Amino acid sequence: MKHLLITGGAGFIGSNLIKLLLSERKFKITCVDNFDPFYPRNIKELNLVPFKNHPDFELLEFDLADETSIKEQLRSQYDAIIHLAGKAGVRPSIEQPLAYQRANVNATQNLLEFAKNKGIKQFVFASSSSVYGINPNVPWNESEPLMPISPYASTKLSCEQLGHVYSHLYGIRFLALRFFTVYGPGQRPDLAIHKFFKAIMNNESIPVFGDGSTSRDYTFISDIISGIKACIDYEQSNYEIINLGNHQTVTLNELIEAIELTCGKKAIINRLPLQPGDVPKTYADVSKAIRLLNYQPKTELKEGLQKFYEWYCINKGSIIY
Repeated sequence: MKHLLITGGAGFIGSNLIKLLLSERKFKITCVDNFDPFYPRNIKELNLVPFKNHPDFELLEFDLADETSIKEQLRSQYDAIIHLAGKAGVRPSIEQPLAYQRANVNATQNLLEFAKNKGIKQFVFASSSSVYGINPNVPWNESEPLMPISPYASTKLSCEQLGHVYSHLYGIRFLALRFFTVYGPGQRPDLAIHKFFKAIMNNESIPVFGDGSTSRDYTFISDIISGIKACIDYEQSNYEIINLGNHQTVTLNELIEAIELTCGKKAIINRLPLQPGDVPKTYADVSKAIRLLNYQPKTELKEGLQKFYEWYCINKGSIIY
């Protein structure tokens, strides 16, 4: 069995990945999460329920930005690191740039040092489509010029470059996956789809920044996980940046209409100005992921929203916001 170190494993993407991997009975997993209070701990605890007592799963709670904790807590030998942990959110990063630098860049540097010292050669990193910034040349491929416009985006780009350094100097295979607006069961409560379903079903207004014409490449969680999983055994090259998206865009107005149809209720719109740091459009060229990872996004928005809605209806009574 391969022993994987998965950071941020109590979060949305990490917990869905761990659930799939453990079901295959091929992996032993050590999960590190610091239960950052960006959103309530209760939601992460709920994410862990399906596998918390699994014999091949171990949970460690500590801060990856603390180098001493890494040395004290991580005593096993790992075959690969899947680094999904970090402070998320474009808008909060503008208010707390130093906190994002510490949680994202410092923690990644510490983990790369750990990988170097322990001889761990496979390192998968969760990057973000936000690194592209405002770029009208869509769909974006991985060779596009990067123009990040938020501290969050700049930390992700810094981590990609750190990975290149460690790959070049120490032979670590560093795979940076640029995620495009991931959604699905277990999604963070601050993100639009979760926020909108909750508000509409509770007869509350939803905040809409701008005129609703901004668009995103919404990618369902199972498609993202298929891309991450393919990286565990990837050996074709030592450093790659790869988009994981759905290769189609949906405007905010179209998203709201689709959510209304899914839950059978109309939204109450609260129009607000566009926010600093938000980009007008994201759109992934996934041809590289198809070529290198055999990546094939399969879930259409209607199906993905229905699966989120079903999860939300089952779990809404257990979620403390």
